[in-house]
Amino acid sequence: MGWHDAATAPILRPMSFWRDINPRSAAADFAAIWRDNPYRWRVLAISIALTFAIFMVLLPKSQRVPPRPPKVTYISTFADGRSDAEIVASILESQKRKEEREARLEERAELRKDLYRTLGRATGLDVDSMERDIEQDEAAAKSSRQAEREKLAEEQEEAIAAIEAGRSGSDGETASPDSPSR
Repeated sequence: MGWHDAATAPILRPMSFWRDINPRSAAADFAAIWRDNPYRWRVLAISIALTFAIFMVLLPKSQRVPPRPPKVTYISTFADGRSDAEIVASILESQKRKEEREARLEERAELRKDLYRTLGRATGLDVDSMERDIEQDEAAAKSSRQAEREKLAEEQEEAIAAIEAGRSGSDGETASPDSPSR
């Protein structure tokens, strides 16, 4: 026999835990105990107070009140009373630095290309045909971008014309943007 017998083996039988749980009887039991307890209101008040106290202890103070607005500190890198000539000179100087930086980057890119050309020739690659293919691809991409720009410019002009036509009144005067259309 042993524990392998299905009829007598408690380890193999399904558990009957859920069979004993009934929400209706649980509510009836709670109501009966609640009615019979003379301290029920005190217990309820203490339970609510303890729950509130636990939440207040666990919540940080920064979550209990709205946060303070941040203090904004403005940093100005320019003098307050600059003249227009000083502003123009500053812009020209910045533009000159930008152009010098772009020239250095272009020189580095060309040096890198020369190094790759040398490496390609040393390994037996046809670098000239590869460069032609790259130039053709770049030209095609550039013409595609230019066509897209022209198309967008035309659409923008048409939209502006439509807006202006919609705003103009029947007597030829331009209506204000706030006035209702006729």
